Amino acid sequence: MEQFIEFASNHLLLVGAFVVVLALVVKAEFDHQSGKANQMDPTAAIRLMNNEHAVVLDVREVSDFSKGHIKNAQNVPMSALKSQLDSLDKHKDKPVLAYCRSGHQSGRACRMLKRSGFSNVHNLAGGILNWQDANLPLTKK
Repeated sequence: MEQFIEFASNHLLLVGAFVVVLALVVKAEFDHQSGKANQMDPTAAIRLMNNEHAVVLDVREVSDFSKGHIKNAQNVPMSALKSQLDSLDKHKDKPVLAYCRSGHQSGRACRMLKRSGFSNVHNLAGGILNWQDANLPLTKK
């Protein structure tokens, strides 16, 4: 213990930097865990949609949505999600399944929804690409 105190007193800047980095890592992990949505593979997503009547939210842009989307999905582009949260309030108590092209944007959408009071939010892991890889259908209607 004496060696540690001697080292710390001789290298204040180094120890201070270590403490700051450690605090930032702990904060980042806490933020990540508290805002993390459940990741679902396509099979689990289908069960959620069929058994719990989940609201399916496509956060891709309109042009991508029109090329093909999951049946009954609502298109709320990520760029407009913040301004359209009020229109989604009626779904706060229902399960919500969000997806995008690869799962990254929908992860951000899930965190935003959780911060807005949505309690049961899920992210389609791998997005629509993973859905297509599983040979699951898309619709253009």
